[in-house]
Amino acid sequence: MLNGKKIVLGVTGGIAAYKAATLCSKLVQKGADVHVIMTASATQFITELTLQTLTRNAVYTDTFDEREPAVVSHINLADMADLVLVAPATANVIAKMAHGMADDMLTTTLLATTAPVMIAPAMNVHMYDHPAVKHNMNLLAERGTLMIEPGEGLLACGYVGKGRLEEPETIVDVVERFFAQRDAREGIQESLQGRMPRKDLLLDGKKVVVTAGGTIERIDPVRYITNDSSGKMGFAIAAAARDLGADVKLVTGNTQAQPPENVEIIPVQSAQDMYEAVAQEWDGADIVIKAAAVADYRPKEVYMEKIKKKGDTLSLELVKNIDILETLGKRKTHQYLIGFAAETQSLEMYAREKLERKNCDLIVANDVTRSGAGFGTDTNAVHIYDRDGLVEELELMSKEEVAHRLLRIAAERIAGRN
Repeated sequence: MLNGKKIVLGVTGGIAAYKAATLCSKLVQKGADVHVIMTASATQFITELTLQTLTRNAVYTDTFDEREPAVVSHINLADMADLVLVAPATANVIAKMAHGMADDMLTTTLLATTAPVMIAPAMNVHMYDHPAVKHNMNLLAERGTLMIEPGEGLLACGYVGKGRLEEPETIVDVVERFFAQRDAREGIQESLQGRMPRKDLLLDGKKVVVTAGGTIERIDPVRYITNDSSGKMGFAIAAAARDLGADVKLVTGNTQAQPPENVEIIPVQSAQDMYEAVAQEWDGADIVIKAAAVADYRPKEVYMEKIKKKGDTLSLELVKNIDILETLGKRKTHQYLIGFAAETQSLEMYAREKLERKNCDLIVANDVTRSGAGFGTDTNAVHIYDRDGLVEELELMSKEEVAHRLLRIAAERIAGRN
């Protein structure tokens, strides 16, 4: 999967820089063409000669050390890269990336590249948990930077906790998965353009129903209650299903994103509206994916005129909405039903309990408190479960990549069941 891929590896100045030697070696063994950029601090932990020997390419440390008159080195590296990987990524370089600084060879190259960027943070546990670091990582994740979450354990500083650079073997696995998913997407686009046979469209002839966004439960003509949801994950799933050849029905509530093209959009407002729209499509559906954030409760009384402000408090009585996913689970015959679980704690326990209770085939769970995996972001990190347990864990990646992987799992399982 990495054969011939050009990877620009940024090595920054933390003790974990010593792992860069193993990382370089393993990437090269997989066939990657690795070009290393080191910060000045990184050279205090590992030598340029070591990484040059392992990669068989020149190692760069100085923006002004131009070795080839025909090119500007940092622009050349930025242009050639299929992926820029920063491992380890210190709190310092993460801050520079977040705020667009370019004061050395690495950060200048990062600003100049249009290639995907992936970082593997490594630092003291308290640094990793600092609000400024979290803010910077959120900024990067929102811009599409891919994250390899650090491991937990004994750190070089003596603390025990989260902040240890993920092992080189795991980083290589993540990089391989990234290219596998990217190449799959490119293959899908080629297929759609007629350059590949339609047998590569795994959902050709299937009807896929997707829900997205939050439902709106009216209080009066100008006020309502809702759930937090941008609709981006549901929209990404609808687009992926379309790319895989499916006939897509997208039932969408309140969203803050642009819906995908070439899918049938069914706008709804309340939970009851959403249920009725999905029920209308249910019998003919092959796959139903409930990515919407449906309000659990609605006001018992909906006022026809705007409630006027009076007194210091206002009491609303709420009644329970229909549980769409659970209702569909009870009605399921041939449909493949996928639910979502946005959790803040005990991810696996709550996700698997929801899967069983609502009779889903798969449940996609994410920790919305995690950097880059919450509401409104362009990235997500999910655990996919079936009745036997964990099917696959997807580290932080774009929602489009999560969607394609999820639908491929569903397509393979439907094919196997048939």
